[in-house]
Amino acid sequence: QVQLVESGGGLVQAGGSLRLSCAASGRTFSSYAMGWFRQAPGKEREFVATINWSGGNTYYADSVKGRFTISRDNAKNTVYLQMRSLKPEDTAVYYCAANRATMAVELNEYDYWGQGTQVTVSS
Repeated sequence: QVQLVESGGGLVQAGGSLRLSCAASGRTFSSYAMGWFRQAPGKEREFVATINWSGGNTYYADSVKGRFTISRDNAKNTVYLQMRSLKPEDTAVYYCAANRATMAVELNEYDYWGQGTQVTVSS
């Protein structure tokens, strides 16, 4: 069982930066691939980024590539999402998720989810 708690969301102006954190419970965090997803009002939850168990491999949605960076610190049981050059269209609730198997872009491939943290980007 893995419990995930996101933090770091807030209100930021367009062009600004935020860093989201996702703290995981459990001793097996380092064996999980992790992902970040987001859900804007009235839209479906969508993939943002994923990272493998070691942090050596990452993959991003085209909409955030070059602006967002996913990373992890297995000693701290934490995964991060550094967001730069934020745009109003990045406004959403951001969720982290854990996958027992491997990096993935589909929601249904993830086993555990956090409750989400709100990111609002003003124009």
